[in-house]
Amino acid sequence: MEPLTVIILIISMLACLATYLFKKVYSGRSTGGMTGAYVYSAIGCIVSAVVLLIWGGFDGFSTFTVVLGLLFGMVVSLQEIFVIKAFASGPMAFTMVIVACSTVFTALSGFFFFEERIGVTQIMGIITMVGSFAFAVEKKKDEKKGGFVWLLFAVLAFIGSGAIGFMQKTHQCSESHKGELNTFLIISFAVSFLFAMGLALITMKKEGKPLVEKDKNGKIYWLVFAIMLASGICVAANHKLNLGLADEIPSAIFFPLLTGVNLVLTTVSALVIFKEKLTKKQWIGIAFGVVSVAFLCMPTKWIFSFELKDIFELPFSYRDFINTIK
Repeated sequence: MEPLTVIILIISMLACLATYLFKKVYSGRSTGGMTGAYVYSAIGCIVSAVVLLIWGGFDGFSTFTVVLGLLFGMVVSLQEIFVIKAFASGPMAFTMVIVACSTVFTALSGFFFFEERIGVTQIMGIITMVGSFAFAVEKKKDEKKGGFVWLLFAVLAFIGSGAIGFMQKTHQCSESHKGELNTFLIISFAVSFLFAMGLALITMKKEGKPLVEKDKNGKIYWLVFAIMLASGICVAANHKLNLGLADEIPSAIFFPLLTGVNLVLTTVSALVIFKEKLTKKQWIGIAFGVVSVAFLCMPTKWIFSFELKDIFELPFSYRDFINTIK
């Protein structure tokens, strides 16, 4: 890789790490309940949209990009909320292992929808991922050790992350619209803002929490607000840089590298910066999770290949379908 490409890759990874660190800090300081989580997501998303609007602007419009952007925006907002709530109710280290396991969606979606093949190592990755989940929950009174509420949010974040990857791949596989990535992201973040803010307004009355979080003295909690702004900037930078890197680095190297390094960085940060303590059972779960991610990202001799159209005898494939949409 060229030196400039390496520098951009490092900046992208640090931006990704920063977003998770900001979420962890926020989850530890906020008292806003679900309303606060929705507001965090909303502010971060509108900041990301503004940053991308300045950094490239719109690069074309189509029905396909707009509709997929609307759906993607809602999923991004929900996934961010699930991560915040998982961080607030359980260990960051184990949460990130579970979220990283969403690589399984990349393997399975490619297998069923995008004419890609799946091999022995990917199957082993799925099996070890189940083992990781089995060791996740500690039946203790201290929910911070990893209770069922935490596991619920962690699994929802896992599903959300997988859905995000599937939608990104869907857009990139559209030959006619993959050049509209900046438009796709701007629309997505704008929709995420509206969706999350709408949820905040609904839950605000139920929880009795203010939209603008305040400190013990009744003043605006500017530190929390600053974290939201910084998180939005880092999210925009991470997405924008990754789009460029995806064209510079082969997918077989880029995505495994991104997943693996981010997993290591967030796990180390959780243990060193936030002083998280895990039980022996959870350490075993993390080990299973790391092995699962390694298997899922590992090149192998492909041995299985078929699509949903072959199973249901459809006249066209998913890839063919998305390329017919204007």
